[in-house]
Amino acid sequence: MRWPWQARVSGSQLIVSWSDQTLCYVLARASVGGSHHVLKFGVERQGSISSEEFARRLQALGLRGLETTVMLRPKQYQLLQIEAPAVPPEELRAAARYQIREMLDSHVDDVTLDVMRVGDGLQKGARHLFVVAAANSLLREVLDLGQAMHWSIRVIDVQETAQRNLQNAQALRDGFAERARALLVVMKGHHAVLTITANEELFYSRWFELPEGFLSAPWGDGQPSPPPRANASEVMALMTEYEPEYSQPSLSYVNDGSDSFATSQVSSTGDEDKTQRLLVEVQRSLDVWERTWSDLPLHSLHVFAGDRSDELAKWLSAQIGLDVTPVSVAGLVTGMEGGTADDKALCFPLLGVLMRTESRQL
Repeated sequence: MRWPWQARVSGSQLIVSWSDQTLCYVLARASVGGSHHVLKFGVERQGSISSEEFARRLQALGLRGLETTVMLRPKQYQLLQIEAPAVPPEELRAAARYQIREMLDSHVDDVTLDVMRVGDGLQKGARHLFVVAAANSLLREVLDLGQAMHWSIRVIDVQETAQRNLQNAQALRDGFAERARALLVVMKGHHAVLTITANEELFYSRWFELPEGFLSAPWGDGQPSPPPRANASEVMALMTEYEPEYSQPSLSYVNDGSDSFATSQVSSTGDEDKTQRLLVEVQRSLDVWERTWSDLPLHSLHVFAGDRSDELAKWLSAQIGLDVTPVSVAGLVTGMEGGTADDKALCFPLLGVLMRTESRQL
């Protein structure tokens, strides 16, 4: 089983996520000019029925026997960042496995991992790697469902690289492939994932828990208020954790929310607190990017929050003083009409998996 950095197979593709007994799926076909047309999409919840009954339901939807790519949701794996071991390329995975053994939530023998370079390799300083680690038991569940559905699962992807793919396609469409672009995807009842890419590569990623009720809370009238910026000591702490050139090899890339400023520093009561918690996380991440990658100033920040994307973009623009716009798949994907707003939102991250176009090199 390989992680996502390998060439895309042409023709129809089924993209799925399987988390908390919920299957999200997008079935699409590549179109002329590099775009994709979605043939069908949806969300199916297993509930109390048996696995066999659930498989029959999915077969009735025409999802049996397809070339399939699985995208894991952020809570299903760890995304870690380490200094690249000084070993030949063919030994990187083994060396990374040894290096992250104390950073994992489970025993190192119980996970499958792969590695990917941080950034485009053009920056000075120590070389760093992203390490993706997922529990073998979780992957077994995915493969069991795939076996029941007679899927040919060639690739398992993760949400951060799916977002990178979407950002790359958007950048190429807009003519800014070399510029740094940020994408914040907010999922109802789940999490927020922030990725920053440039030159078609992933440079920075962070995810954090959403405050309870964030997507149903009022976000104010769009009038600016003083943005909650981290003080100097907080910024230095963040740089230690996230900044590629100076980060310590033993530190996690922190995708489990355990270091969340929002969780530890801000009360969870009241709608204002709910909005401020996310605002603090976004602002601090942008502060870290500005200090860490000063030679790659942020060109744009796009957001996705389902049917509240426009509202979130307007609110963030007012709060952080940047021109924030909703992410657009115009010219990249067609056929996402119909379906409920919630189903569309859950399926949105899967669209980035369609846009994986090249093999990744370490």
